[in-house]
Amino acid sequence: MKRAVFIVNPISGTTKKKNIPDVIASTIDKSVFDYEIAYTAYSGHATVLAAKACSEGADVVVAVGGDGTVNEVGRAIINTETAMGIIPCGSGNGLARHLLLPINVKRSIEIINKFEVHDLDYGIINGHPFFCTCGMGFDAFVSMKFAEAGKRGLATYVETVLRESLSYKPATYTIIDDNSMNSHKAFLISCANASQYGNNAYIAPQASVRDGLMDVTIVEPFTVLEAPQLAILLFNGLIEDSNHIRTFRCKHLVIKRSKPGVIHYDGDPDESGETVDVSIVSKGLLCVCPTDEGVMDVGESARNSMVEYFNNMYLRSEDFIENNPIRKKSLLRKRK
Repeated sequence: MKRAVFIVNPISGTTKKKNIPDVIASTIDKSVFDYEIAYTAYSGHATVLAAKACSEGADVVVAVGGDGTVNEVGRAIINTETAMGIIPCGSGNGLARHLLLPINVKRSIEIINKFEVHDLDYGIINGHPFFCTCGMGFDAFVSMKFAEAGKRGLATYVETVLRESLSYKPATYTIIDDNSMNSHKAFLISCANASQYGNNAYIAPQASVRDGLMDVTIVEPFTVLEAPQLAILLFNGLIEDSNHIRTFRCKHLVIKRSKPGVIHYDGDPDESGETVDVSIVSKGLLCVCPTDEGVMDVGESARNSMVEYFNNMYLRSEDFIENNPIRKKSLLRKRK
């Protein structure tokens, strides 16, 4: 028999999890698994629980929550013989979506029943493991504001992005990788192990968690009116088509900035110094997941409500500019 430990974060995402034990009991293959369920009580508790389960010989530790819970569980079992499973119940579910896991408790448990284990890469930013994305600039700033907001969910995230993007100032960064050193003025810099932030916002559409490389995306300054177009590309997996995007791949890089600031790892913000060190560890995490990964095929008829929202916002902004000639010059000017 294999041993599975489910670690449930009761406050992740926007949905209650009181029915999860019943779904686990009715769906888990009891001819394959003995299992137990543990609940987190504070930030970082999932790491403690996962480390205990790993030390006691668990075959799989299942993170029941969002990317923050996945990060806490994953960091406890990297470079061990214990695999991680995921039941995505968070606000964004970035790694689960990249791995094409179902956003459904019962179907996620059915994936665990198959116990198909793969070796995945993970990243490290200034000593913090990450499994999906990390970065600095606007996305890290939004992660901090989102954490301060108190409310979770996509609506809160979108509200934070729209409010803060109007006044956020890009910074200048020096990026040193294995082959070069370059300076960039950037709105944000994302280092991605997986393809998306969450909610199918594909910041690195070509990223793979199996190639031993990180996909670095540099978003250069853009105007307020260009933001909706950029968002549409982001949610359609076409961000690289924008002329404001620069991308490259590497195993390790160092980013220098003029002053300390916020970074994020899997959406969790943290204060950091002027120098940020990011690297990828190849095949350091065992994970129960499908073989396929990456960007889902998003057709015209299947564009989600977020894309439609930004498209409508773009159309409204065009009307706004035409009807407000006094502000036209300032709104079209790139942030300095």
